[in-house]
Amino acid sequence: MTLSPELISGIGQIVAVCAFFLGCLLLSGVLTWVERKQSAVMQDRIGANRAKIFGLRMFGLFHIIADAVKMLAKENFIPKNADKLLYQLAPIVSLFFALIAFSAIPFGDTLVLGDIRIPLQGLNLNIGLLYIFAMLSLGVYGVILGGFSSQSNYSFLGGLRAISQLISYEITIGASIVGLVMVYGTLNINELVYVQGEYLWGWVPKWGIVVQPAAFFIFLTAAIAENKRIPFDLPEGESEIVGYFLEYSGMRFGLFFLTDFLELILIACLLATLFFGGWQVPGLFADGFHWFNGAVLHLPALLITLIRVLAMITKILFFCWFLMVIRWTLPRFRYDQLMHLGWTILFPLSIANILITGIVLLFIK
Repeated sequence: MTLSPELISGIGQIVAVCAFFLGCLLLSGVLTWVERKQSAVMQDRIGANRAKIFGLRMFGLFHIIADAVKMLAKENFIPKNADKLLYQLAPIVSLFFALIAFSAIPFGDTLVLGDIRIPLQGLNLNIGLLYIFAMLSLGVYGVILGGFSSQSNYSFLGGLRAISQLISYEITIGASIVGLVMVYGTLNINELVYVQGEYLWGWVPKWGIVVQPAAFFIFLTAAIAENKRIPFDLPEGESEIVGYFLEYSGMRFGLFFLTDFLELILIACLLATLFFGGWQVPGLFADGFHWFNGAVLHLPALLITLIRVLAMITKILFFCWFLMVIRWTLPRFRYDQLMHLGWTILFPLSIANILITGIVLLFIK
């Protein structure tokens, strides 16, 4: 029995996408360790290093396993007056929509092996950008349900804060990328990456950070707020209201915890894809590296694809590190400062960016 190239291509795509999903899940676990170790380095401490197996500490990496075992072994407590269905559904909703948003992220160029073409992307949608933001918006319902279904005043207050904060900054996120869409002329994420492979003046990559620098900083700030992490962690501020997941324990709390890190990775993926060329590498084309003096270093197609996948992974890891630095550098905003920043600074700036982009494009064309 001979398998058709189409079937082999489909199987290869499924394997590649599953590997990408698994890598994101593993990275989210590793980030729990990175967060502790990076904070320790920045604060001149040793950090988490107590967990060990057979006497080996491995720089505290075993704390990831210890955390997982602890959350799996702890009792999943349900408050007496809670809405049991919604209470149990909330963390699953958050995790589910955070995960499926990754399906539209292109993590590499199409892998060509003879007649077989394997797209390194789960869903190549014409409106892939809208799809990702829609999934992020639906994930908010998990936070809201967690705060409301617990029947706790503290959780309820955390849920209210989450509603106002996340919905407010969703508008800013959407407005911040409109200028990018105007410049590139597409909502297809794969096409956005391909367009960023072009060059301005023959040598400057046409990356989003180059053509829309203001949009990058607006998007970065709003995305951190959407992730609910310091300095925007008002829905879960431990020193104030404890947060929307106050009544959760065991692995249900673990799902909320995992979702935060998955969303951080998703933000890193979007920053790399929209503003830093995605899997594009400056000077690397379909036949190899092209140097400024006209010389060409020819490379096999498989090696080029591998380099591009590694470039995407490197960019994602860099932004994960960068977002961690921000998390351990800035103090928490007051709630009035949070809303003031979103509605009276970032949102007007995103609208002004759209207006200026439209005027520039009108005169260029």
